[in-house]
Amino acid sequence: MKYSGYAYVYTIGCQMNVYDSEKLALILSSYGFEKTDDMDKADIVVCNTCSIRHKAEEKAFSFLGRFAKIKKKKPHLITVMAGCVAQQEGKKAFERIPHLDIVLGTQAFSRFGKHIDAVKSGKLRVVDIEDSSMIYEAMPDSTCFDENKISRFVTIMQGCENFCTYCVVPYVRGRERSRDPEKIVEEITLLAESGVREVTLLGQNVNSYGQKEGGISFPQLLARINEINGIYRIRFATSHPKDLSMDLIYAIRDLDKVCNHLHLPVQSGSNQVLKKMNRGYTREKYINRIYDLKKQCPDIALSTDMIVGFPSESKNDFYDTMNLLREIEFDSIFAFAYSNRSSAPAAKFPNQIDEKEKLDRLNQLLALQEQYTEKKNKDLVGKVLEVLVEGKSGKKRDGFEQIGKNLEQMTGRSESNKIVHFPSEHAKIGDRINIRIKDAYPHSLWGHPVGDCEYR
Repeated sequence: MKYSGYAYVYTIGCQMNVYDSEKLALILSSYGFEKTDDMDKADIVVCNTCSIRHKAEEKAFSFLGRFAKIKKKKPHLITVMAGCVAQQEGKKAFERIPHLDIVLGTQAFSRFGKHIDAVKSGKLRVVDIEDSSMIYEAMPDSTCFDENKISRFVTIMQGCENFCTYCVVPYVRGRERSRDPEKIVEEITLLAESGVREVTLLGQNVNSYGQKEGGISFPQLLARINEINGIYRIRFATSHPKDLSMDLIYAIRDLDKVCNHLHLPVQSGSNQVLKKMNRGYTREKYINRIYDLKKQCPDIALSTDMIVGFPSESKNDFYDTMNLLREIEFDSIFAFAYSNRSSAPAAKFPNQIDEKEKLDRLNQLLALQEQYTEKKNKDLVGKVLEVLVEGKSGKKRDGFEQIGKNLEQMTGRSESNKIVHFPSEHAKIGDRINIRIKDAYPHSLWGHPVGDCEYR
């Protein structure tokens, strides 16, 4: 059925959740709900949730909890919990949020519309956490294109087969399934025609794309996407180290649109911890793969994920992680203190680490990485980087106002995913501009367009 009204979609968590929220917004649009950024205006509110860490889970319950009073004044308002927490909690979600209308699991998107119909017809408390053998496919249309947005996420697969002992993904997103390559190419082609210039391909382990289905491999998919007119850059996340093949390394080297940047989560530098995490590789294998990568792509930028304070992590285990950081010198890291998730096996492991010790180790790790990030950025001073313009800078550089009245401070990213700010009179969103780097900061760079006047 078609309804009238407004829909507000609130997203918590990873890039895949951002993509999923766009699909939920498409479904709502097809049912007549217009997307709004004003929560008070909404006739249906969807919270797309994340259960990777306890804080994200609590954030979801807190957000939806505030609608108890609102629904008393606005009884027709429909509230929806979607995503990983919905999949994990099922009908138990109603114990904490009695006014909730729909609990929509990660594999139930194709059935979302009929659940809206059911609630509109008077049904109370719909729960759908059933599995699905198919990935929900919905091509983008004009309702999901944000003005001037030149970079988009595209999920190419869902679920996971790795069962890392700290992770809930296989339990909330199901087993690994890959999308049809033709559908992926069709979607990215539509995005390119709408003005999107950069895509980030998403999956829990993109390196294993197509393996279960016996279809094309991930490097072959990259080659297909590389041919799409209008796309300038291709990124992807996340790659599992145990499945990083030489074919993928060659694809990064040879395909001109695939960015010279790789996010390769290591999680720990200790073999003992990696084994307990069930990661499927050793410290030595990870380092050797990095050397293979740097041999073929000498200037590649590297980022990673790390977890400190995993159960039984000794001080020597932690020092192994610090030493791995020193050996590889990543451009950036995403580091977290281990967070117990009740449905993950590690929650039951003995020798849980004290929270204070976890935080101390995390701070040490981040302080060390700060040095390498700043060093990597300073090494770029004087070099020319091609920057894909994303828009105006939110925060002006010190002294910028004295540079020139007709100039705007713009921002964009280099191929290696460095944030670059620069002054320009003519730069537009989606332009590719060569910028000579003048100054380096801990988390960004400053430069100016090559050929423009020098600015101080």
